[in-house]
Amino acid sequence: MSDRFELFLTCPKGLEGLLLEEAVGLGLEEAREHTSAVRGSADMETAYRLCLWSRLANRVLLVLKRFPMKDAEDLYHGVLDVDWQDHMLADGTLAVEFSGHGSGIDNTHFGALKVKDAIVDKLRTPSGERPSIDKLNPDLRIHLRLDRGEAILSLDLSGHSLHQRGYRLQQGAAPLKENLAAAILIRAGWPRIAAEGGALADPMCGVGTFLVEAGMIAADMAPNLRRQQWGFTAWLGHVPALWKKLHEEASERAAAGLAKPPLWIRGYEADPRLIQPGRNNVERAGLSEWIKIYQGEVATFEPRPDQNQKGLVICNPPYGERLGDEASLLYLYQNLGERLRQACLNWEAAVFTGAPDLGKRMGIRSHKQYSFWNGALPCKLLLIKVLPDQFVTGERRTPEQRQAEREQSAYDQAPDVPQERQYNKNGNPIKPAPAPAPVVEQARLSEGGQMFANRLQKNLKLLSKWAKREGVDCYRVYDADMPEYSMAIDLYHDWVHVQEYVAPKSIDPEKASARLFDALAAIPQALNVDKSRVVIKRRERQSGTKQYERQSAQGKFTEVNEGGVKLLVNLTDYLDTGLFLDHRPMRLRIQKEAAGKRFLNLFCYTATASVHAAKGGARSTTSVDLSKTYLDWARRNLSLNGFSDKNRLEQGDVMAWLEASRDEYDLIFIDPPTFSNSKRMEGVFDVQRDHVQLLDLAMARLAPGGVLYFSNNFRKFQLEENLAERYAVEEITAKTIDPDFARNSKIHRAWKITAR
Repeated sequence: MSDRFELFLTCPKGLEGLLLEEAVGLGLEEAREHTSAVRGSADMETAYRLCLWSRLANRVLLVLKRFPMKDAEDLYHGVLDVDWQDHMLADGTLAVEFSGHGSGIDNTHFGALKVKDAIVDKLRTPSGERPSIDKLNPDLRIHLRLDRGEAILSLDLSGHSLHQRGYRLQQGAAPLKENLAAAILIRAGWPRIAAEGGALADPMCGVGTFLVEAGMIAADMAPNLRRQQWGFTAWLGHVPALWKKLHEEASERAAAGLAKPPLWIRGYEADPRLIQPGRNNVERAGLSEWIKIYQGEVATFEPRPDQNQKGLVICNPPYGERLGDEASLLYLYQNLGERLRQACLNWEAAVFTGAPDLGKRMGIRSHKQYSFWNGALPCKLLLIKVLPDQFVTGERRTPEQRQAEREQSAYDQAPDVPQERQYNKNGNPIKPAPAPAPVVEQARLSEGGQMFANRLQKNLKLLSKWAKREGVDCYRVYDADMPEYSMAIDLYHDWVHVQEYVAPKSIDPEKASARLFDALAAIPQALNVDKSRVVIKRRERQSGTKQYERQSAQGKFTEVNEGGVKLLVNLTDYLDTGLFLDHRPMRLRIQKEAAGKRFLNLFCYTATASVHAAKGGARSTTSVDLSKTYLDWARRNLSLNGFSDKNRLEQGDVMAWLEASRDEYDLIFIDPPTFSNSKRMEGVFDVQRDHVQLLDLAMARLAPGGVLYFSNNFRKFQLEENLAERYAVEEITAKTIDPDFARNSKIHRAWKITAR
């Protein structure tokens, strides 16, 4: 065999330039870039060194032969001509990978089969011994790449992909491959920062991939030093003495690196389930003395290595695949930007994201951007110098910040005399003034975002006075007032619930996305709430029971007040929260009229109207719904207010329940869904088609002198005219709309129906 070989180093798309630089540094000669690969020539020592030390390559392929091929026969004979007895034993194991097409081969499986047949036929012994296939851990892994009529036949020296360093046995939901993480660290300047003794922090570290790769770079550890299996171990061309020499040199370098004073490398992760897996990965990499992982939220992240130490903040924040996901992540990116501005002044930062629009929302400029691919997803690496002149901030200050500035100004203008010689009028020495809190400006809103914030503040000013007067702490503050900002915003005590209406197809998705981000950036500032208390959902046209389907499983309930009763809302788990805010006037009307009456609540949902009726002194309440989940919620609402006796909860199909019932009620409330096709009911309920039958069945249960209230939110609903021939029907919609829904008077319609 020759002393020099042609090598192909494969890598993830976008890493070619970095890999070329690294490979040349490790001894590759005549090197040049290809798509997702670097090609060059080297001796065996360099090939081994590339396997051991390349932080960026996936595979190191040693080219055995190149030959032209026109068809499958050329392929077979070209592979057959290789002296395979120089490479493997007749009873060895083999795996073949084939890429490319043409020359009569359109199926990679067929191409791999032809290569395998040629090798097996060459090595088959007279006694019938021949290599067998082992796709997982073969003695030899062979690659054949077909490129424009030329076959490139190679031996894979790496075995498993080189990104599999062996330390990461546990990983999070969206792991970053180790060689991509290393490439990001190199682009971010970590080798330079580490050489200067700088620190590194990852505020969203997951299972610690950035941390371990950074630690290995800083400690001069070969990334594959701990790997046990290689593609060349059973190769007959392997030179064990040469490999042993290189491996021992790498071990000595790692020991020397780890003997140095450790750098400050810290990771923070909000998900407690990832802390131990991350620590285990660090321990397997042999870096426990260098790297520490703690549980913590981005909003509280604050690196404190020691005074005046600086370094690199690096992270890979989550990025949603859908617009709704991205929207809910806006505050995460904003928090990250705030923490960089507040806690990491004079540091460098590197943010790797698949959602660059979110990166722009951090309130700090990137001075350089690099394109990468994370699998099939195009991503950007944003490099940031955390300096005040890079901050994209407005002139707004919180009252506390303004006070801090005044204190600083007064302190700066104090007489320039030793502190102990300053006295107050009683002759006592004045204590040194405390250092004022640093003033950190909020990220600047766009012109559209500021306009939206102004509208929100105007609405809040008007409605908050009304809400305080009425004792209401949950109400709608905005409902698509400005058509280009199409969403509903509700306040629930100190939480904000945002429902984004899907933009029509005529609107450019990028513009819709930008406006949504503008609006979401404005909400916490305009409503003076913490970003962590803003819940975002996307509202589309609903079919069947979709609006009642579970969206999440946090199970977190918040208590709100309305008309002297306490109610439980769940802002995260369902599209609706358990409380229809627009029915507030109807619930309060029922409370006023319920004293001494038997109250029936059909399609009761979470039975909020029943709680109001019980509060108003109802003799009894009966609440009917098909959903056990909502009836359990209803039970909690009733017990929260001390109501349990005389309050029945009935699970069943309302129409069937009414047909079977023989009881009488003095006050009935019906607020049916527009459409329902639950598996637990017979047929399908359609409010337009079925409301006459529903009302006739309910009126049959109404006691003499009783009142039935009927409402629904189907925009095109028309009450059947002949109902007025049998009952006294009065539309009371205008009386059931509170000021917070005055801008959307079609939110529902309501009628009062009594016997003639």
